[in-house]
Amino acid sequence: MNPFSIVLFEPEIPPNTGNIARLCAGTDTKLHLIEPLGFSISDKHLKRAGLDYWPNVKLSVWKNWQDFMENVEVGRLVTTSAKRGTSLFKFEFKPGDHLVLGPETRGLPEWMFKDITHAVNIPTTKKIRSLNLSTSAGIILYQALASLNDDALFD
Repeated sequence: MNPFSIVLFEPEIPPNTGNIARLCAGTDTKLHLIEPLGFSISDKHLKRAGLDYWPNVKLSVWKNWQDFMENVEVGRLVTTSAKRGTSLFKFEFKPGDHLVLGPETRGLPEWMFKDITHAVNIPTTKKIRSLNLSTSAGIILYQALASLNDDALFD
């Protein structure tokens, strides 16, 4: 099993979550969804984006951040931001890290950066505000996996 997990804090757009679920199925990554969600889990757009991979997703849905924190064996929480943090290419990922991504329209709340000391960003030109959430999740997860230098995860 993949040593990382993806945590989507209050995701809003069904196709992004569906694409991330597909990413998680393809990499054996645990997916945590923190409510409130901007859609229903049964949303047709969510299901379509994940295609027929949903049975392979190790999914947990939490009623809020506190519920997640109280019930998940927490490794390091690694927040993501377009505006702050260390470049993910310079960050030292560790097995057990939870990769935390925020809602598409507003990102992670400010309080989260005060409580969590590990933050990464994906370097981009300044021509755009940020990358798509599902694209970002894929880039960050594969960079974390590559940092372990362990192809056995996919055997």
